[in-house]
Amino acid sequence: MESIFYTVLAINGDYAELVTDDGRPHSITMFLLPEGTTVGSRLKLENFQWELL
Repeated sequence: MESIFYTVLAINGDYAELVTDDGRPHSITMFLLPEGTTVGSRLKLENFQWELL
């Protein structure tokens, strides 16, 4: 699976609003994201695993 890179735009309660490098929006529960994820964080999704960059 190809890596997808995201930036966290906002955190609304239990959900994070993300955007890919090519501008596609994505919303995901914070439970699935790495500990320490905050607004402005860069994330990588690869093989269904999230990594905080």
